[in-house]
Amino acid sequence: SIEKRRKRVMNLRRPLTFISGIASRTVTAINPSRINRSQLNRPMSSAASSPPVTASEVDELQAKWSNTITTISDLYANNGDFKGYAATAAGELYGYGHFPVLFKPTKARTHQFRPEAAGAMSYFIGCDNVPEGTGIPEDKGFAINAGKGYKECVFNNHGISEGENGDAIAMGIYSFTCSTTGEKTDVEYTFGYRRCEDGKARIFLHHSSVPYSG
Repeated sequence: SIEKRRKRVMNLRRPLTFISGIASRTVTAINPSRINRSQLNRPMSSAASSPPVTASEVDELQAKWSNTITTISDLYANNGDFKGYAATAAGELYGYGHFPVLFKPTKARTHQFRPEAAGAMSYFIGCDNVPEGTGIPEDKGFAINAGKGYKECVFNNHGISEGENGDAIAMGIYSFTCSTTGEKTDVEYTFGYRRCEDGKARIFLHHSSVPYSG
């Protein structure tokens, strides 16, 4: 009858009560018409599960990056294991294997973007110094400066932005000093840092370019 159907509908609209032991809580049924669908599509913030990357961490990571470049140059010049060191350092600095990495190197013409770790290694230590088949012919080895080396790398941040999702992005100019000639080269950069599941912050974005000379 109409009256029975009305009672069944009323029962479906009652709040639901879940009981666990002696504790209970009441959950009100959701009205689909009141859902903000933009909230359903919004990605969860990484900050909810891990602390955000701070400006001081960015400074530390930049110091490590600089030290990595000069150490690779020094090891190469002294016949040390620059390949092994570079591979270990890259795993600590870049987020390959943890999340997609957006890497646009300075000295890259035919392969301007390096979404894979192999391409990044080829760029930093040179095509001839990576396993056969993984190198990119245009790569002369940025970290060894095509054999001339770098004795200093200094970051000068224009600014650091700490995002609501826990990431941090830095922009500025870093200066490289050649070990052989002493010449200094300024390069513009944008670096993005993101917390990984192991708690360490790593690079997810790296864009470098020479200043406009027009």
